[in-house]
Amino acid sequence: MLRVGLVGVGFMGWIHYLSYQKTKGVKLAAVCTRDERRLGGDWTGIQGNFGPPGEKVDLKGAAKYTRLDDLLNDDTIDLVDICLPPNLHAEASIAALKAGKQVFVEKPMGLTTAECDAIMKAADKAKKQVLVGQSLPFLPEYAFVRKAIDSGKYGKLLGGHFKRVISDPLWLKDFWDPKKVGGPLVDLHVHDAHFIRLLFGMPTAVASQGRMRGEMVQYCVSQFQFADPSLVVTSASGVINQQGRPFTHGFEIHLEKGTFYYDFAVLAGGKQQATPLTVLDSKGKAEQPQMPPGDPMLSAFDAEIPEVVKSASSGRPSSLLSGALARDAIVLCYKQTQAVKSRKTVKI
Repeated sequence: MLRVGLVGVGFMGWIHYLSYQKTKGVKLAAVCTRDERRLGGDWTGIQGNFGPPGEKVDLKGAAKYTRLDDLLNDDTIDLVDICLPPNLHAEASIAALKAGKQVFVEKPMGLTTAECDAIMKAADKAKKQVLVGQSLPFLPEYAFVRKAIDSGKYGKLLGGHFKRVISDPLWLKDFWDPKKVGGPLVDLHVHDAHFIRLLFGMPTAVASQGRMRGEMVQYCVSQFQFADPSLVVTSASGVINQQGRPFTHGFEIHLEKGTFYYDFAVLAGGKQQATPLTVLDSKGKAEQPQMPPGDPMLSAFDAEIPEVVKSASSGRPSSLLSGALARDAIVLCYKQTQAVKSRKTVKI
């Protein structure tokens, strides 16, 4: 039984908690937060952009800590699940690894490449795993495509275009602070950077055209170059200033014998607009595979948490959640920033 210590009881901590309740082979053995009310189990008031609102939870049998150091000194904890604000990810991850714990940290792994490298160095020294909560590969449409590509049914992967755009998140006061959240690329585009790295390998260079907001890239379109010149991979990511479409993401992925495309948006008032995942095959068919019922975001975490448990329990690093993969995604974000600022193709 893998014993987990949850650090941070906010929206992501709540979502992780819900998935732990459905996962075999794991016990939420400790909770760490400075909020005494939540330490007592009153998680009402937690609300995010998906899933149910927080409730009163039964923390009977779980140790309660207000200090991270006290949780790290608990010898019964196997893995530390870090759901703190992004600017605290690196410090908490490194401390947990030095304490001999395995680590599962929410994305972004770190706010800079240097922070990611420091986490990886600490993991290597401690001989422990660091897993990063990059949930996108577990969303039903993305998971379907990933598995279809791996099957070889549709032949060689030729490329794709990936989109992720939000309206200015006025509710998130630190979004534009590079030292706290990281802005549109590190906090938002990192999902697609991770998925691109997962599907195609590490690009060799990137060219990006974008708009700046101070020192931060607000919006950019990027073309990634690879050692294989037949791969054509692009992305469009960032923030628009119109509040009528809070969120949209999607993709069109090309293979020799098939094309997958998908588009989803949330409009003002909560209205949803979608093109369901569609498969175009080489025989002229257009099919829309049935996706699992329910909230796709919750289903993604319900698949991600078992992957964490499996990897941490077996000692075999996850090919989807590895720290090395998440670190490369952050590298891509900063290389794109460099390309926008310099207006030149940047080697990776």
